[in-house]
Amino acid sequence: MPETDLVDTAATATPRRRPQLAPGLALTLSVAVLAQVLAPFVPGVSALILAIVAGIVLANAATLPPSFGAGMDFSAKKLLRAGIVLLGLQLVLGDILALGAPMLLVVVLVVTCGTLGTVALGRLLKVEPRLSLLIACGFSICGAAAVAAAAGVTDPDDEHEENTVTAVALVVIFGTLMIALVPATAAVLGLSTENSGLWAGASIHEIAQVVAAGGVLGGGALAVAVVVKLARVLMLAPVMAVLSVRERRRGAVDARRPPLVPLFVLGFLVMVLLRSFVPLPDVVLGAGSVLQSTLLAAAMFALGTGVKVRMLLHVGARPFALAALSTLLMATLALLGVVLAG
Repeated sequence: MPETDLVDTAATATPRRRPQLAPGLALTLSVAVLAQVLAPFVPGVSALILAIVAGIVLANAATLPPSFGAGMDFSAKKLLRAGIVLLGLQLVLGDILALGAPMLLVVVLVVTCGTLGTVALGRLLKVEPRLSLLIACGFSICGAAAVAAAAGVTDPDDEHEENTVTAVALVVIFGTLMIALVPATAAVLGLSTENSGLWAGASIHEIAQVVAAGGVLGGGALAVAVVVKLARVLMLAPVMAVLSVRERRRGAVDARRPPLVPLFVLGFLVMVLLRSFVPLPDVVLGAGSVLQSTLLAAAMFALGTGVKVRMLLHVGARPFALAALSTLLMATLALLGVVLAG
């Protein structure tokens, strides 16, 4: 072929286009900012919950153009992990250690037994094992963020994305129910304000849901509930490390084995240590909190757009039964632990 023909062919060849992130990314970040603006006007509801609900409503009321797909996927994965890293800035090891050895043991046992117990219940109910694991992590550790983190370790290629969005939807539904049920049950049982706060922090799924329940309980319950919940969040690191080791063993012949400790988990731990041992200015902590909430809200909106009502109906009653039993298991373990530790 003549040189001129080669030049013409190269000039007329269609370049390989990279996925456009801008449309989907702009949408998720816009919704995240709007959710943060509206959250203070909706008592007991956080920006993350508003973002998830907005995503679910949009997914079931309209169809997004394909051009939004790459940016939505980027938000659900990359922004989520960045948000989890910044979540570490909320944790001060001194505050968590101040709970005392008995309560810290309760937190470890609640997360461990809650996770293993939920997986075992999933087997009895014949729920798909991957979905059982995601529900277990979400309900035992820190809600939707833990679901997505676990999915990032066990399903990095999103081959079973429907499990992730189902588990996120169940976290929203059952965690929201806990906002009212925990304070009401604490009142019936005659628990003290402190024990009620400890119970809320040790049993409720999302941080935002814990804050809402602590506000209903009143007094000093909110502060202690948040500290206990953050102690559960700290368990995200060892649980994800265990899952990563498990995946490496299961995929020993696979060249794409996950790292021993996922990078975002290391980043999370670095932020915890930074917050605990470096006197960070309030402006830095404030900016970090806003950015973390924005990133997680954007990710939750993106995940919410994958939740279709038809899909939830299609999964059947067993995942809902598992979520209900897991919630009951967490509440029971936490209550027994708080009473015995006291």
